Amino acid sequence: MTKALNTESAPAAIGPYVQGVDLGSMIFTSGQLPIDPATGEMSADVAEQALQSLKNVQAIVESAGLTMANVFKMTVFVKDLNSFPIVNEVYQNFFDNLGAAYPARSCVEVARLPKDALIEIEAIAVRS
Repeated sequence: MTKALNTESAPAAIGPYVQGVDLGSMIFTSGQLPIDPATGEMSADVAEQALQSLKNVQAIVESAGLTMANVFKMTVFVKDLNSFPIVNEVYQNFFDNLGAAYPARSCVEVARLPKDALIEIEAIAVRS
């Protein structure tokens, strides 16, 4: 049984899709832009954008009753691969602060992201 995930703790989808999908044993999040769900705003700083995108993914995963420790794969899309060291530092600190293991990850440079964001992150989590 497939269940759409929707939480006010993450920004609403900006198109015809849902924030995430719960398949029972697995959770798939849609790509999360660095939009603050409380304000609808997006920082111009790549480090702040990376952290907000991670928080948005976390909110969706938690809305399914899981934690970031259940995430086993993430994909990071960046507008400029030169920001890779900054994104890595934010990513490492985020998981270290949670005490969660690092999931598998891909990082891909893309030509453009919605709303001209500098980063977008998606995740796959497993319910054990």
